[in-house]
Amino acid sequence: MAILVLQGENLTNSIALEISDHLNGVIELYSQHIRVTIPQNLLSEQLSNLRQCYDFDINVIPEQFDPAKVRLMVTDMDSTLISIECVDEIADYIDAKAEVSAITEAAMRGDVDFETSLRKRVALLKGLDTSVLDRVFEERLKLNPGAEVMLKGLKEKGIKTALVSGGFTFFTERLKEQLGLDYTMANVLTEKNGKLTGEVSGVICGAEAKADFLLTQCEKAGISPSQTIAMGDGANDLSMMKEAGLSIAYHAKPKVQSEADIVLNYCGLEGVLGILQ
Repeated sequence: MAILVLQGENLTNSIALEISDHLNGVIELYSQHIRVTIPQNLLSEQLSNLRQCYDFDINVIPEQFDPAKVRLMVTDMDSTLISIECVDEIADYIDAKAEVSAITEAAMRGDVDFETSLRKRVALLKGLDTSVLDRVFEERLKLNPGAEVMLKGLKEKGIKTALVSGGFTFFTERLKEQLGLDYTMANVLTEKNGKLTGEVSGVICGAEAKADFLLTQCEKAGISPSQTIAMGDGANDLSMMKEAGLSIAYHAKPKVQSEADIVLNYCGLEGVLGILQ
């Protein structure tokens, strides 16, 4: 048997029944999502065809994944937990947003090496007053829809939360305190005399560092990687997503969507809870 999870604001009971009847399935209605149990697994081609027909999220729960055993969720920050790319918004204060955004986009697609792209972007910020970081956090940083609902639900299930980012500790540490997250890891922007130096301190938090972080947290907690969820939107999230028991692409780049177990393109972050029902 296979379980389909349908969710999104354009989903209706009648459409769900139509899908269920077409697949000879059994339908279950929940407050925020609908499940359809079908006799066999959908082929990837069949799932792709279904997704092209409807404007809501359709996902198959992997057979090996047990939601009841999940103990840790690791999520990316920029364009995943939050709606902005912080480095792009910082660059806007020196009229370099377009240039930095283009590099960010290429890195998230996987077209350029992440570490090289990050150093190039940060170098453009040299000399910027550090007060700009506060302004970005206070004036521009917004959580993506459903973030607080998701985090509350995860906490109720006893699932720890980790924020790991190719962005900066200035933002991850504030979000950790604000949202009650359990763990964080990100890059450290160096500064001198109240100005950014255009450099990053220490080892870059890129793709492999994210994957290592997930595995390290598993070791510390005495759990298996199969008991984790990893969620992201860019190519630098793929390594940690491959290590997790379940990978979720949230409004992600095509490469990430093609490799993830679960794809969320229509619902907000509350959609994570629908998968964990």
